[in-house]
Amino acid sequence: MLHRMSDEDEEQLAALLKHFLRSVGERICGAPSPQSAQEILLHLEETDNNFHNYEFVKYLRRRLETSLGGVVDEEIRKLSREDGQHAVGSGHDAIVHAATGRSRASTQYQDATQTLRTTVTAAVECLVSRFDEDHSRKEEEMQHGRYADDCSDSDSSFNQSYGFIRQEQLQTLAEKLDSSHPKEVRREAVEVLRRAPPSDVLSCEGWPRLRHNLCVALTEPDPELSDHVLQFFAKSFSSSPMSVTQEIYTSLAKSVESSFLSLKLSFPSGAAGFDINRPEISSLLKRMRLMNDFQKEATAFWIRHPEKYMEEIIESTFSLLSLHRDSPEKFLEPTHLLALLDVQATWFTKWMHGSYSRTVVLRLLESKYKSLMEAALQQCVLYQERCQRCARLRSEEQHNSGSDASSVYSGKELQYALVVHSLCVLGKVVLYANGRKLFPIQVAARKDPVSLTDLVVILTNIMCQHPQPFCHDSPHTDTLCPSGLVMATLRAMCERTECADQCLRQTPVIQTLMAPVVQALGGGQSKLKCPAATLPLVADVLARIVNTHGGLALFLYEKNLLVGHGERSTAAHVLLRYTLKLLDRELSAPGEGEGDSSRALCGAFIFVCRQMYNTCEGLQVLRAYGLHKAVAAAWRKTSSLSETIPTPVPGNNPATSTQELQDVQMWEETLLDSLLNFASTPKGVLMLQQTGAMQECVSHMFSRFSKKMQVSRFEKFGYGVMVTQLAATTAGATALQRSGFVRALVLELWSALECRSEDARAVRPKPTPMDPIDRSCLKSFLSLVNLLSSSQSTWQLLAGQHLANKSEYTPREVPSSVPDLIDRLIAVNSAAKIRALFHYEQSHTFGLRLLSVLCSSLDSFLLLESQYSICSMLLQSQRDNVANQDTADGSFIIDNVSVERNHVLVRVAVVGGPSERRLPPRALQQGDDPYPWPMFSSFPPPTCYTSDPPRPQQNPLGEILSVLFVLVHELGSVTSPRRTEPELIDFFTSPQTAKTEDSWMETCRRLYRKVVTAGHHGLSATVLADLLEKVVFHLSKHSTACCFSPPGYNKALETSLDCVALSPVEILGMDVCLRYGISLKLVQQEDSASHLTLLMKHVKNFLARRRIPVSSPLLISQDEYPGYDWLTSTVFLMMSGDWQRSLRVLRNLSSLLTSALLWPASIYASVDLPARVAESGMSPLYWSSAHYVEMLLKDELQLVHAAFRMSGFTPSQMCVHWLTQCFWNFLDWPEICHYVCLCALMGADYQVYACLAVLKHLQPQLLQQTQARQMQVFLKEEPIQGFRFCDYLDFMELLERRYRNLVLSDMKNIHNPDQ
Repeated sequence: MLHRMSDEDEEQLAALLKHFLRSVGERICGAPSPQSAQEILLHLEETDNNFHNYEFVKYLRRRLETSLGGVVDEEIRKLSREDGQHAVGSGHDAIVHAATGRSRASTQYQDATQTLRTTVTAAVECLVSRFDEDHSRKEEEMQHGRYADDCSDSDSSFNQSYGFIRQEQLQTLAEKLDSSHPKEVRREAVEVLRRAPPSDVLSCEGWPRLRHNLCVALTEPDPELSDHVLQFFAKSFSSSPMSVTQEIYTSLAKSVESSFLSLKLSFPSGAAGFDINRPEISSLLKRMRLMNDFQKEATAFWIRHPEKYMEEIIESTFSLLSLHRDSPEKFLEPTHLLALLDVQATWFTKWMHGSYSRTVVLRLLESKYKSLMEAALQQCVLYQERCQRCARLRSEEQHNSGSDASSVYSGKELQYALVVHSLCVLGKVVLYANGRKLFPIQVAARKDPVSLTDLVVILTNIMCQHPQPFCHDSPHTDTLCPSGLVMATLRAMCERTECADQCLRQTPVIQTLMAPVVQALGGGQSKLKCPAATLPLVADVLARIVNTHGGLALFLYEKNLLVGHGERSTAAHVLLRYTLKLLDRELSAPGEGEGDSSRALCGAFIFVCRQMYNTCEGLQVLRAYGLHKAVAAAWRKTSSLSETIPTPVPGNNPATSTQELQDVQMWEETLLDSLLNFASTPKGVLMLQQTGAMQECVSHMFSRFSKKMQVSRFEKFGYGVMVTQLAATTAGATALQRSGFVRALVLELWSALECRSEDARAVRPKPTPMDPIDRSCLKSFLSLVNLLSSSQSTWQLLAGQHLANKSEYTPREVPSSVPDLIDRLIAVNSAAKIRALFHYEQSHTFGLRLLSVLCSSLDSFLLLESQYSICSMLLQSQRDNVANQDTADGSFIIDNVSVERNHVLVRVAVVGGPSERRLPPRALQQGDDPYPWPMFSSFPPPTCYTSDPPRPQQNPLGEILSVLFVLVHELGSVTSPRRTEPELIDFFTSPQTAKTEDSWMETCRRLYRKVVTAGHHGLSATVLADLLEKVVFHLSKHSTACCFSPPGYNKALETSLDCVALSPVEILGMDVCLRYGISLKLVQQEDSASHLTLLMKHVKNFLARRRIPVSSPLLISQDEYPGYDWLTSTVFLMMSGDWQRSLRVLRNLSSLLTSALLWPASIYASVDLPARVAESGMSPLYWSSAHYVEMLLKDELQLVHAAFRMSGFTPSQMCVHWLTQCFWNFLDWPEICHYVCLCALMGADYQVYACLAVLKHLQPQLLQQTQARQMQVFLKEEPIQGFRFCDYLDFMELLERRYRNLVLSDMKNIHNPDQ
């Protein structure tokens, strides 16, 4: 129980309460009513983070613990004895809640609160009585004349007094301020004005005369009088309406202008100085300082007032700054003083920030005050010429700036401040379109007007001269350096597309920036004062320009640089050669003193090159230089150097060794980071793998990724693109796994899915997730999809890996690999696995969604089925999901898991394009039958999934009309091709259609275009098969068309077929092929299996003889292709199951360039590739075709390219998915046949154009799915609806005319991809 408090305790409590009220006074004073103030106090603990730190609150807590602590402890002991299981977790919370309720109901609690209420009330009454006494004492003092003057006084809440002045008194004060009165009278009048409220003074009728007299007083030589007037103006600025504030400001501006005109201050020259302590200079500076402060603050409130007030302020400022005398003698101008007060033109920066004021500023500069721009530009032009003319400028200025008194400035220092001020003003003007319209500007220093490009060249020259600021010991050294100011301006230009296009992406600008590089590359004497400091700045600007829209093309293709002997070159080639020169110098031991600076310079120019080679077009131009090899060599040398640095020992200087080690490690990370960025493109991944540093680069990436570090200062989308590119290859997937990235991704996913933050107490419960994949897990899901999107990565991470299938799992057992994740989320085939999941339905649904995406790749599905029997597992789970297990006709339980499981089963069991199979939806429908799709627990699936979907009952007449419509459509499609096919058939059967290869192929292509463009059904499957056979045969007989040696054939090959064994994946793939062919009636069920088996063995036999006989750790399978040969099955179905005809076609195709891209199995680890490329397991389909898809996509379909970039997914990976399985499950069978014939007939580059046509067709859906963050899943799972190659043949021919010389010529260099 709280005892009665003593007087000392009451005094202490009153003091604590007073301090508490003062601390929360601002919150209470802001309340509109006493009730609101009471609510604020009641909820103070929720809103004030410092609530428990107040001494008053601590005091109350101690008192309550003293009186009620024993009661609460006793209640807790009683409750614990009653229920012993409430020791931890939610039970502990229940005990605390119950103990609190019992304690509050106790008599001790009632007595304690009553006593505490009484003592606090007494303390409050004590504070109130003291306040009344203080207030009475102040009233008595006021009555006895403490504030005795002619004004009525009152005390403010800030213990400051204002005199409420009358109109008659203001008139008298205005008269007293007249210049005819003595100084003492005028000082007294100003003193009275200072104490009066500004609102009374500014609203009186005599204010205009008073303002005039005050402005006159500002120009008086009496410093005390002018200071008092300035103080009054300063107070008026903060408490006056905008109209009066504008009047005061314009009056100040006019007084400053009149002072400059009357004083005629000479500009200091030679040894003369400018002393700011001179009375007339001090008065001017104070007035301009007040004006400058107002200029910087006015932007915060003038938008709330009419524009005319703002315009008058701006115009009065410009009028003052444009003050200039036409005289041979140089005078001090207002801009000099303003530059001293605000050297970086902060006032102008704020005025240009908002469109409201920027419009007025630029309009006035264009119409009336263009002389200000001319003066600023004149300063920059003269400064640039002075820098170029005076080789010893810096030392002279340093000597002249050594004045003993800091208040005295030399003429050069004033001029320097004005130059800096002018640079800042011009830098802001050129950023905006209306500002750039002010150019060209005529200046006295030049004969011709200065254009916008000329200005940027001038700024660049100033930056390249790199003069040092005057005060080297100043903390603002860097901010006042012209090179730093120019750099800030150029960086801001690069961030604005239109500004960069007009200002930076101009040939003279690039030539000026590249001039030091060209000079250094040629080995001539540098004209720069400090090349080591200037060249990194140049590199920074170049990197930013390259990174702008259109800047890359300017560097890659514009030959605008003269490199000697009349030779012109592009900026990209010059930069590459200079960077290689720097790397070569780094490789040949740099000097002791310049090692760090040379590394910094080399790293800066590598970064410029990096902005080019991390794009497909940039890598295409620069890859011949072998930059990746040079960077890798430098990294190896640096890595070995870091191992030789001695460990610090006693007696030596440890700081030197430590710093040296840090420098070497930083340089090593720079080189690794530069190598890593080659992985931004498919061909760059191959080049990175060839350096042998892929594992180290991926480990470096994972280290930065774990630390949440940015990719670079220009990259905005993280490492998603690089991870996806790497995951598309076997070597990349291996490196990701070894670095720990895959494990970290799995742990992050499991944490988001199963180990949520539900253990922590929440203010309100989280909503139950309605989507199968909650938003908290979506990012991890998409990251896993990107990782496993390629069948190469799936095979690398899963091939030969078994599932745990334990008899018991603990809830704390966390998966750490992809097989573990499949075991826990997908293969949930036991009660132990179900019990081990905290959220079984949601987690298993998540796993089934992931399985659905994986199975969209047929090669991945075949691997999963051959190793884990996924289909049998899903069918068994469906059988277990029957409502009545005892009866044979028990109905399936429809829930989220069974619906998702049914979808996956249909997806893997039924093969076909958008009109050849029907995938059941994942959501229930409205109505009496929410899920009309039949579920099944054994194969084959119901026939409705290969025909029209089930629909509700309709009118019989409507059904009859629908059938008639389909029949009419089919009859039309059957009869229409007969008008165009005979011409092509006659061409095939004619014995002497053409004499030469080119004419025969050209005729064939012309006829094909004619037939295909006539309609979708222009060619039957038989004619397409004949077309493929004839074209491949014709090309294989001409040496010019053959790219690889034709396969040898003899009887021994047939006898060796008995030794050829088909893998489980190949057997499952043949089953998929036969089911598809039989469902389309392309092959007969009899003998088809044996014929396909013979074909597969023959093909596998002769392809095995073309593979490298080496063992590589990167090859998943040393002796066979990791996946199924989908082209062989496609040709088999096109030839209607004739295996001998199919084998002839494939043999003839294998010698053509098209086979390397159309037939991935034929080029896998082939002897026709360089040994290191073959050992990498990377297919030309990825580093050639997919590379050019990305390259052309950026130019032709920019929106689609941006969508891929934002999603972290790559078009190359999706195209490899489509092309590897010949568009199976994505296009209908006729379009698959057209795709194969297109590539064989029109050329290998048509594979690239076909992918671009598909992406162009999907563009609207891709943009929509990107917004929903579902683009990867959409591309992987959804068939390509409504696409026909005949509709995009014109588009593909347009791409051929634009890019064939580049694409096809590079594809022909498949034997040497480094060229």
